[in-house]
Amino acid sequence: MQSNKTQKTRIPWIYLFFLTLVMSIWFWYMLSHESFEIYARQWATVLTMIFGSFIAGASPEGSAAVAYPIFTLILKIAPPITRNFAFAIQSIGMTSATLLIIGMRLKVDWNYIIYVTIGGVVGLFLGTYYVVPYVSPVQAKLFFVSLYLSFGIALWMQNRRPQREIFESIQNFQNSDKGKLIIFGLVGGIISSIFGTGINIFTFCLMTIYYRVSEKVATPSSVIIMTIETILGLFIHTQLLNDFQPEAFEIWLACVPFVAVFAPLGAFVISKMPRKGIATLLYYILIIQFFGAMIVIKPSLIQLSLCGLVLILGIGLFSYLARVRKA
Repeated sequence: MQSNKTQKTRIPWIYLFFLTLVMSIWFWYMLSHESFEIYARQWATVLTMIFGSFIAGASPEGSAAVAYPIFTLILKIAPPITRNFAFAIQSIGMTSATLLIIGMRLKVDWNYIIYVTIGGVVGLFLGTYYVVPYVSPVQAKLFFVSLYLSFGIALWMQNRRPQREIFESIQNFQNSDKGKLIIFGLVGGIISSIFGTGINIFTFCLMTIYYRVSEKVATPSSVIIMTIETILGLFIHTQLLNDFQPEAFEIWLACVPFVAVFAPLGAFVISKMPRKGIATLLYYILIIQFFGAMIVIKPSLIQLSLCGLVLILGIGLFSYLARVRKA
């Protein structure tokens, strides 16, 4: 019995190989280019990403959900730089977490991953070329933190019900479910094109409220989805748009070794937590994210009223999804 337990907690070789490769290349580059002096400038971004990457691995939130408001509003880093950095750093952190999830054989829902990703790919391209140029990042951030808090409240209300039925995958999966997942993935992809993250938490709402899939399954599944989305986003900005800034590269370079460790650490921690523990962690993240945005952005009365409206409508929407949940 003891040997089985040891087997389950062993660190997967595929993650160790990736970590060793990343750290070796990073150290060689830093040494050969004498780049260690960047930490004198980037210590604040590193501290932000240590916390952000752990949250990314331990929840359906990407690290950009933590980094975006701090980088843009406190550290005064331009939104396009922050977004491109988010794609780049998540390509390391989320990939590390995904390899740990796969290597540890954590339970995930592959129907969720496949069909949301299909919609997410389309949404990311549409958002990058036709939405991002016309959206105010601050207004969009206020909208989404309000919407996500409404989801957290609705999920908390559902989890208070002792008779709530929970599944480990989407039940009676049909073509109509493929359509729902693709549509939510499409919208999530557009959100990710703005912030560098978003498809994970947005589709997580559908999985836990409508399909009643356990947070313990939906969370690692959402990490895999965001990994795919972030690698594609990085490809778009480095190879197609060629707008990846030197500033984004320097911040990425400073954060790489920390994110490669703390993101999978978050994934490992949630693998040991009970379902309700994961849900509680998410509640706290969404609350802190909302009030943190309020404190940092200092919205006007009109913006505050719109946040309240989104919050009320969001609670209504997610409560409705809970009532008409898939049988």
